Amino acid sequence: MTDVIGVLESTDPITVRRSDGRVVTVSADQVIALKVLAARPIRIGDIRNLEVAAAAGSRGVEQARIDGWLLRVGHSPGSTDSAIPLGDPGNTASRTVETLTSIRTWFADRGRPTTLLLPDRLGTAPPTWLSGGEGIMFAADLDNLAPTPGSPTTTLDVTSDPIAAVAHGVVGSVDTMVLATGRAAVTDAPDNRRWVGLTDIDVAGQHRRHGIGALICTDLIAWGRTLGATHAYVAVPENNVAALATAHALGFVEHHRYRYATASVGA
Repeated sequence: MTDVIGVLESTDPITVRRSDGRVVTVSADQVIALKVLAARPIRIGDIRNLEVAAAAGSRGVEQARIDGWLLRVGHSPGSTDSAIPLGDPGNTASRTVETLTSIRTWFADRGRPTTLLLPDRLGTAPPTWLSGGEGIMFAADLDNLAPTPGSPTTTLDVTSDPIAAVAHGVVGSVDTMVLATGRAAVTDAPDNRRWVGLTDIDVAGQHRRHGIGALICTDLIAWGRTLGATHAYVAVPENNVAALATAHALGFVEHHRYRYATASVGA
């Protein structure tokens, strides 16, 4: 797959004028998706670079690579369990029956179901597989985010290795009351950008909608900045209204979307 970015001049046939003036015509049966882009278009390489950084920050406890797919499982069944088509620049991940069988066997050997994590333009669900669970990957230049509070109120527990530095944050205390928890990982992308990624942000039910989610996020981002991060990301399910509002309030913008796919019975 590849993308054509420019001004849409016609839909019959689909005709796009690129920034260099060239006009490209694409037959309708070759089109996977049409998307309105912001002034600065997000390219396939940008999506892959961010997803590589995000995968490095959520490696789980075991990984493998099969025909352009990165497979990983966590300590227990959850969102870490997935296969993502990162491939290599210029090469897409294989979707042959043999490759998909190998992926399913790998997860089955570990007692886990097979879930494909499919970012926009990096991969699509194989025929007969069931798609669902769409989400939005938000990103931002740290200089464009909301100001960091003067004194952090999040307690951090930090670990690091050559691939990622990870901080687990807590607002409140187990001795009093835990108001919010969250996780951040600082990793490098292939284009040499350093990202701080936010995951597992959770605010106690009775304390939601009071700015505590934004508080722990800004504290974790501030920690990432001390390690040289210049950009931040956070993945949010599209049906999580509160998390979407927090991401927008902090200054994040949509980078790309993703969805999950699972094999239907007999697939």
